[in-house]
Amino acid sequence: MAEDRLKYLKNKAINLPYTPGVYIMKDKKNEVIYVGKAKALKDRVSQYFGSDKNHTDKVRSMVKNIEDFEYILTDTEFEALVLECNLIKQYTPKYNILLKDDKGYSYIKITNEKWPKILATKQMLDDKATYIGPYMSSSSVNEAVDEALKIFKLPRCKKDFSKIRRNERPCLNYYIKQCNAPCIGKVSNKEYIESINEAIDFLKGSNSETVNKLTKNMKIASENLEFEKAAAIRDKINAIKKISEKQKVVCSEEKNQDVIALVQSKAMACFEVFRFSKGKLSDTENYIFNNIESGDIMRSAFISQYYLNGKEVPPIILVDGEVDAEESIEEMLSKKSGRRIKIIIPKRGEALNLVNMCRNNAAERISQRINRNYRETAALDEFSRLLSLDKPPSYIEAYDISNLSGSNNVAGMVVFENGRPLKSAYRKFKINEVVGQDDYASMKEVISRRLDEYEKLKDGNEKEGFGRLPDLILLDGGKGHVKIVKSLMNNRGYDIPIYGMVKDDKHKTRAISKEGGEISINSNRLAFNLVSAIQEEVHRFAIGYHKQLRKKNLLNTELTKIEGIGQKRAQMLLVHFKSLDRIKNASEEELLSVPTINRPLARNIIKYFHEFD
Repeated sequence: MAEDRLKYLKNKAINLPYTPGVYIMKDKKNEVIYVGKAKALKDRVSQYFGSDKNHTDKVRSMVKNIEDFEYILTDTEFEALVLECNLIKQYTPKYNILLKDDKGYSYIKITNEKWPKILATKQMLDDKATYIGPYMSSSSVNEAVDEALKIFKLPRCKKDFSKIRRNERPCLNYYIKQCNAPCIGKVSNKEYIESINEAIDFLKGSNSETVNKLTKNMKIASENLEFEKAAAIRDKINAIKKISEKQKVVCSEEKNQDVIALVQSKAMACFEVFRFSKGKLSDTENYIFNNIESGDIMRSAFISQYYLNGKEVPPIILVDGEVDAEESIEEMLSKKSGRRIKIIIPKRGEALNLVNMCRNNAAERISQRINRNYRETAALDEFSRLLSLDKPPSYIEAYDISNLSGSNNVAGMVVFENGRPLKSAYRKFKINEVVGQDDYASMKEVISRRLDEYEKLKDGNEKEGFGRLPDLILLDGGKGHVKIVKSLMNNRGYDIPIYGMVKDDKHKTRAISKEGGEISINSNRLAFNLVSAIQEEVHRFAIGYHKQLRKKNLLNTELTKIEGIGQKRAQMLLVHFKSLDRIKNASEEELLSVPTINRPLARNIIKYFHEFD
C-alpha cells in the first residue's frame, strides 16, 4: 500500500509545472503537515519522492506521513514566499520550523508601600504600583533593574522593612556591599526613599544625566562636611561609569541592525539574534528547533517568520550564511517596513566579528542542551560550513595506513562522535591483499572491508563501530586517496562525504583535500584544531598497532629459531608469559604448563637462551 501511494505521489510531482508556487503536504486525516515554496515546483516537490539518501531524518519522517499534496501557482518567487508565510501562520504545520514568540512586553515595577521595591515584571497589574515601560526586551529590563539595585544598594528580598529586626544578621548582599540592609535598620526610610528615587531616575534617563545630578549632590555633601555621604555618592557615580563602559564593549557602527546566526547539531538547531539600537546591543534572543534542514532553507524560514510576527525590521540584517530566496525576502521586508532592507553576509571587519560572536552564543545554547563543550559544538559547525555539508557531522570516521617499507602493513580506524574520541568504536586492520607499499590500494581494501562489515551488521543492534555508517570519512592523505575511495563508494552505492587530511613538511595538519584541490583551514581555528586532533589520533592509533604487530613478529621470529617451536607454539608462549624476558627466565616446570610444550621442547628453550651463560 505504501509503495502504491509513493508511486502516485511521484507521478503527481513529475507532472507539476516548472513555475513558482507553494505546495501543501497533507496526511491521512487531510491535515496540513508541511507548507513549502519553490522557484520551480516540479524540481522541488519531486525531490521528496525520489531517493531518500540525501534526506534529513525530518524529511524521511514527513514523507512517510504524506498522503497527498496540493499546490498553488504564483507569478513570482516573491509571491510564493509571501503566500508560504501566510499559510504557515494559518495552519502551523507539524514539520515546518515554527517560531513561537511568547516574550510579550516587560515593565519595571516600583511597588506602592512605605519601603517600595523595584522589580522586573511581565505583567502590568491594577495594584497601585508605578510601572515604567512597556519594553520589548525582557533581558534589557532584567539587566537594567539588576544594575540599579547594585549601584544604589537596594534590597532584592521580600522582607517587610517596617518590622525592623535589629538582632538579626543581614544577608550576604550587605557584606558584599550590594545592599544597605534596611531589614536591620542600617538605613532610614528617608535615605531609602532617596536611593529609590535616584534608581528611578537612573532607569528612566540616560546615565550621563544621572551622573550629573549625583555629582552636584556629592559637591553639596562635601561642602557641608558630610564626607561619608559624599563618599557613598562617589561610589554610585563610579559604579554607573563602570556600567557605561561595559555597555560600550558590544556596539556597532550601524545604529540599528540585527545580527542572526545559526548553529546546528545532528538533531537540533539554534538561532541567536543580536539586536542593535542606537549603536548598542539592546537585546539578545535565541530559538531552539528540533526540525533540521539545510542552512539556507532554515535561515529563510526563520527570517520570514521572525519579522512577520511583529518584530521591528532594521535597515540591515547581518547573517552568517546563505539565505534561500534572499532577494524575495528583502523585497517582502522592505514592503512591510516602508524602506529598503538589506540582508548581508559579512566577509571581514567589525560586521564579521559580530556575526562570529553571535554564532558562538548559538553554539553555547546547543552545548547546554546536549551536554557538550561549547568549543566542540562550534568546531563541528565551523567544519561543516567549511566543507559545505548540509549539517554538522556528529559521527566521523578517520583512517590511516601504517607500514615500514611495505612490511607489517596495517590500518587504523578512529571515530569521533560529537567532537570527542569514541574509543569503543576504534577498529584495526591487517592489510591482507596488498603486497609491498601501496597506500592507495591498502586504503581501498580497508574501506571495502569496512563496508562489507556494515552490510553484515546493518540490520542488527550495533550502533557504533562497523554497524553504523559515518556522517563523514576523513583519510590521512591527499586527493589521490580521496579519488580512489570516492570511486569505490560510488560503485557500491554509498553517498558519504569523503575528504583527506593533508600534512606539511613537519607532519602537521595543513589543509583538507578533496577531488580537484584543497581547502585551507588555517584561518578557521576551531575547525583546524578539530582536524588536527583527529589526524593525530588516527596516526597514533595506526602506528601503535603497526609497532605492536612488528614487535610481535620479531618475538615470534626469535622463538621460531628454537628447534621444535613453530609459529603457533611461539604465539602460545607469548600469550602465556606476556614477554620474551619471562620466557627466558622460566623454569622447565613453568614451560611445561604451556599447552603443546613437552619436556624435550622445554629443555630446547632453556638450552637456546642459556647455552652460553
